[in-house]
Amino acid sequence: MKLSKFKFDLPEKLIALHPTEHRDESKLMVLWKDTGKIEHHKFKDIIQFYDNEDVMVYNNTKVFPARLRGNKEKTGAEIEVFLLRELKQDQRLWDVLVDPARKIRIGNKLYFGEDDMLVAEVIDNTTSRGRTLRFLYDGPYDEFKKTLYDLGETPLPKLINREVEPNDKERYQTIYAKHEGAVAAPTAGMHFSRELMKRLEIKGIDFAYVTLHVGLGNFRSVDVEDLTKHKMDSETISILEEATKIVNSAKENGHRVCAVGTTTMRTLESSVSTQGFLKPFDGWTNKFIFPPHEFSVANSMVSNFHLPLTTLMMMVSAFAGYNRLMDAYKVAIKEKYRFGTYGDAMLIL
Repeated sequence: MKLSKFKFDLPEKLIALHPTEHRDESKLMVLWKDTGKIEHHKFKDIIQFYDNEDVMVYNNTKVFPARLRGNKEKTGAEIEVFLLRELKQDQRLWDVLVDPARKIRIGNKLYFGEDDMLVAEVIDNTTSRGRTLRFLYDGPYDEFKKTLYDLGETPLPKLINREVEPNDKERYQTIYAKHEGAVAAPTAGMHFSRELMKRLEIKGIDFAYVTLHVGLGNFRSVDVEDLTKHKMDSETISILEEATKIVNSAKENGHRVCAVGTTTMRTLESSVSTQGFLKPFDGWTNKFIFPPHEFSVANSMVSNFHLPLTTLMMMVSAFAGYNRLMDAYKVAIKEKYRFGTYGDAMLIL
């Protein structure tokens, strides 16, 4: 499978800059992958397609305010720091991306907030854009973390080309977000409202939760035509025994198992027994799923409409079938579905 197969013309006006007023009111395209039949619904209609003892699997990672704006020492030049992951709590060490990166050297000090509330020193250059920072903060850890997060912004993706608004703090997060560690939201899950979750529960649908802390690797561009040569960044995942029992019971009894989003699907496919059942796991995954791929766990999935040439689109095409997905995307453009993080949703059955 070649990168160029995932190119299509997406009108810029179809990239959603804001979420719908209500989470479950976005549009939902339903794609039946066996027949290619397409239906158009509201997202809250998803309940029609699931019955008692079917399972929805959600990624319960929580996004933290990962974007910091500050200034470089001496020159005062504006810089943006994107927190990736905490390395050593006691030493206040973080892996970050810096923009613009070219003038940031080891030993440089960076200042954040009014009256330089927070100061960081660059102690390592790992890649062209990556750096390791040590935050110079003498107070207790909890106080440091609160200061860091108070200064941080909701890390909206660059394609949402606008200022962060107060509403984003809540909406760029799923309602079931629990375990902090993501720098990007698992977007398919953002369509589920509390009311919809309650209705699903009353209907007898079971919920299972896994965790994948979404990193920027999700948005890294693919630079090779031969997809077998692309390497995904590693991300931490956790699958508890409770989730495996719920999912495997549904599989054994012939019920639907729905992966809510590409991150959930990657998590499920990263820890599978030889018999095709989900296994508990706590560690890292760099699994890259593209066509052809035989899926072991979920037999349905929810996804947003993804941008051209993205690994997210490649994974969905592996599940839906390449031709089926390309046809569905043509219909989505014609029917003015909204693409991207705050866009509309697709249910693949």
